[in-house]
Amino acid sequence: MTAPEKAATQESTKPVSPPVNFGVIGCGYHGRDVIGTLAVLPNAPVVALCDTYGPFLRRAGRSAPKAAKYERYHDLLNDENVEAVIVCTPTHQHGQIVKDALATGKHVYCEAPLSNSLEEAREIALAAKKSPRLYFQAGLQNRADSQRYFLLDFIRTGAWGRTVQARAQWHKKVSWRRTAPTNEREREINWRLDDKLSTGLIGEIGIHQIDAVSWFFKKRPVGVYGFSSTIQWNDGRKVPDTVQAMVEYPKGVQLSYDVTLANSFDADHEIYYGTSAALMVRGSKAWMFKEADAPLLGWEVYALKETFHKEIGIALSADATKLTTVTGNGGSGEKVDKYTNTPLYYALEAFVHNTGVHRSGVEDFVLSFGDDDPEALVEYLADLDESRIPSAGYEIGYEATVTALKINEAVVTGKPVTFEDQWFDLG
Repeated sequence: MTAPEKAATQESTKPVSPPVNFGVIGCGYHGRDVIGTLAVLPNAPVVALCDTYGPFLRRAGRSAPKAAKYERYHDLLNDENVEAVIVCTPTHQHGQIVKDALATGKHVYCEAPLSNSLEEAREIALAAKKSPRLYFQAGLQNRADSQRYFLLDFIRTGAWGRTVQARAQWHKKVSWRRTAPTNEREREINWRLDDKLSTGLIGEIGIHQIDAVSWFFKKRPVGVYGFSSTIQWNDGRKVPDTVQAMVEYPKGVQLSYDVTLANSFDADHEIYYGTSAALMVRGSKAWMFKEADAPLLGWEVYALKETFHKEIGIALSADATKLTTVTGNGGSGEKVDKYTNTPLYYALEAFVHNTGVHRSGVEDFVLSFGDDDPEALVEYLADLDESRIPSAGYEIGYEATVTALKINEAVVTGKPVTFEDQWFDLG
């Protein structure tokens, strides 16, 4: 069986785990996207919703009409029907909510970045580490995407040769500013434009692509310098709308990354350059561009090829027969639900499944060995890794957050930052 066939088989045989009752904290535009995505999963009933803003809570309730509604997140956490929570609040509000959720015995999915401060991100990660009976997942959606794991296997075979560099971008002409009926509410809803609260374009957007690069490189950054400016949206905001960063990895390998709200050309993608081939990733699709002197791999002779200007790309897909997007139809011509086949869908699917695996593992351990040896419990649960869908745990989430916060610091201050190992140490 070829690598593509193996990946497609694994994708089509994912088991359906027992239901997990969800509470969603934060019902803004992203929270509503989460609720809509949970609705198309067969085992993820939303039983409770929480938001301090009444209109958001009522609007989200239309997608989960049977869910209890709370204005205070403590009340949702005290709801015994809620087994797991998804924290979709603004980044600077994650910390206390996540720590309280773990303290009340809830499994937690926390959007990335974990926090807008390194200190609080560390507190979140340590709280998850100290709660082995509970499953924690960070919202780094690429880490649960089967297409990414297919590409990772491809990379690890050495098909692109020695790593040279990477280039990535996210371009979308949008202001980020939202209107509200009162000045107070407008300040609240536009927290991303406040430099005291926001992690900026790097933290709120770039974290996902930068984490993917570090993951593919299998290395942690060692330094960064960058630039930032406000080009398009001169409306009093304190957060730049255009950012460029040069991120240095060991052995002289670099990532050139830029993100802007001032132009939409060429959207978002990543390109990885090796001595034998380049790899371009756009959404759920990827292509390999071989060097003329690259060795013949064999399988690429029969692979689908597409022309990009003067280059020929070899299509790389974990499931070439079922390519779908959130806006179009799949190869079969069937209608595609906007919530399926997206990175968020795969991340939440992983969270539901892994929570079920974790929950059953804890129950089996306690039944067999008792409840007074947390170190043995951690070892027992680690043996269940093969039953889980790959995703980002607290360690990956913390490392990605630290990386994003420090890159944001460099681009905003204009001063180079050298990464220190102690920043990543959770003890």
